[in-house]
Amino acid sequence: MDTLSLNDLGSIFAEALVEVISKTSSFSLRASMAEQDADFYGITGVMSLNSKKSGMIFISVEEADMKAVCSYMIGVKEDELTREDILDALCELVNMTAGNAKARIYDADYMFALSSPFIITGSGMSIISKKRSTVISKTLSGDGDISIKLKVVY
Repeated sequence: MDTLSLNDLGSIFAEALVEVISKTSSFSLRASMAEQDADFYGITGVMSLNSKKSGMIFISVEEADMKAVCSYMIGVKEDELTREDILDALCELVNMTAGNAKARIYDADYMFALSSPFIITGSGMSIISKKRSTVISKTLSGDGDISIKLKVVY
């Protein structure tokens, strides 16, 4: 069985997020070609990826962008959404993206069990990891100037 490269993993998670956003909100996103390791946006959904090579997925977005996505996801006008609605939708976005990526992964070392997603908020957040950890970063952008940062750490 072939093993996945880090580029393959980055593509799998990015394609999963693009597909989930497209199906749940009708926004069209595309991943940046170059891997980027930039700071997070204002709200970030996180999930642990429990496998032989344990990791974490982070989906980071500005609250205004997530509000637009959430409006489509749950069918409520933006001005009627609560902050709880927006954060809950981000957790669900993380859950669906991880589930979609899980279905695409064929390398036994990276097959993972889903955990419960959670949200972190604040400014100036960044990942500080052990020297041997790999951070795969992609920025996805598209319709309506929406921008979402995806990070996967193994």
